[in-house]
Amino acid sequence: MEYLPLFHKLDGQPVLVVGAGPVAARKIRLVVAAGAAVTVVAPAACAEVQAAVAAGQVTLVERCYQPNDLDGRALVIVATNFPEVNRQVAGEATARLIPLNAVDAKELCTVIFPSIVDRSPVQIAISTAGTAPVLARLLRTQLEALLPARLGALASLANGFRERVAERIAEPLRKKFWEQVFAGPVAEQSYQGNLDSAERQLAGQLDQFVEQQAGAPQGEVYLVGGGPGDPDLLTFKAVRLMQQADIVLYDRLVSPAVLDKVRRDAELVYVGKRAGDHAVSQENINLKLVEFAQQGMRVLRLKGGDPFIFGRGGEEIATLAEHNIPFQVVPGITAAAGCASYAGIPLTHRDHAQSVRFIAGHLMSGELDLDWAELAKPHQTLVFYMGLSGMETICGQLIAHGAPAGRPAAIIEKGTQPDQRNFIADLATLPAMVRAANAGAPTLLIVGDVVGLHHQLNWYRPSAEPAGAEQ
Repeated sequence: MEYLPLFHKLDGQPVLVVGAGPVAARKIRLVVAAGAAVTVVAPAACAEVQAAVAAGQVTLVERCYQPNDLDGRALVIVATNFPEVNRQVAGEATARLIPLNAVDAKELCTVIFPSIVDRSPVQIAISTAGTAPVLARLLRTQLEALLPARLGALASLANGFRERVAERIAEPLRKKFWEQVFAGPVAEQSYQGNLDSAERQLAGQLDQFVEQQAGAPQGEVYLVGGGPGDPDLLTFKAVRLMQQADIVLYDRLVSPAVLDKVRRDAELVYVGKRAGDHAVSQENINLKLVEFAQQGMRVLRLKGGDPFIFGRGGEEIATLAEHNIPFQVVPGITAAAGCASYAGIPLTHRDHAQSVRFIAGHLMSGELDLDWAELAKPHQTLVFYMGLSGMETICGQLIAHGAPAGRPAAIIEKGTQPDQRNFIADLATLPAMVRAANAGAPTLLIVGDVVGLHHQLNWYRPSAEPAGAEQ
């Protein structure tokens, strides 16, 4: 993050603008609207700045810039046609730790002006860090079209009720109440301009909510599939519930980019497990979901892939049902579909595979008890989850039970993520290739003739493609 977005309170604060042409006038317009006490220093001023002076909005000092003009300033804006003046002002303001904006000179700035969607008191600031201002304006136009014109009225109404709500509803239920308000009839009445009606409805909704919560609080659990790692593969419903949750229990396979979609103020609880290391047992996870929901929280159980494909989601909802905890299940793109797609490997193909099998590939006591003779048959695709540690056993058993040593096989490491690596070989040579490259979890093992189509179908070419991986 190149810039930290902040909203600067300038009401009554002394702001200096060096320059008084049309470009400076646009900046002056913004800081005047924010209530700043604006002083403009320039030998001459354009018509718009002169009009602002005549209206008493700004003070104009008609001369060239002097260093003592910086004294006591909360913000400095420089917008002259003389680069040497802009550099001088920027250097002196920065040396004095005064926030400095140099128009059209990003390299001089310590603060930049975003593109603004104004529904005061609601404001949305859009920035491209000065790299593409036209793009920022296009985004602003799109947001302007989406947001109700009277959105600010709803925010002001809510502000008038904040103390009453805080006195009668404790966190985290307070968030739940406000979400209901902003998504219900109170909001609709506000958008239509019926503020008296909206205020009455809000008061009634507050009474009703408090009455409903007088008994034991009741939360809800969301079992959400986070997919194999690319956040763009999340469903709309998944993102919506991720933004509603009060507390999040997440797995080791949930990528940082996916976890970043969770609401910023939600509590994050790591409950990841790996082979031989179960920091939190599955039984304990089940009971934690119940415990948090019984406290009235909206609990997000965020899993890599899909909750019901080697995700133990069935065990979790069985516990929730036993305790009468309401829950929702949101499917995710399972690793087999996501990783194979990003590697250019179709799981089924008319000429090569008429079926696909999802198989748990982790070793139990050093062994895998599977129907190897059946799995070694042709015209099918095998996808082994958690198969990295047992890769030698899997490949060796398939060969021992009749699969040709040259049958195509692949390991996809960190599938769908920016550092995805594809190891494409066959049953005989894949294990050595993968071990030599130090591949690490998460990985997916795919076996079958469809793997051979990777060379012609792979559209996803990560920069970390391992040397010698494609044979």
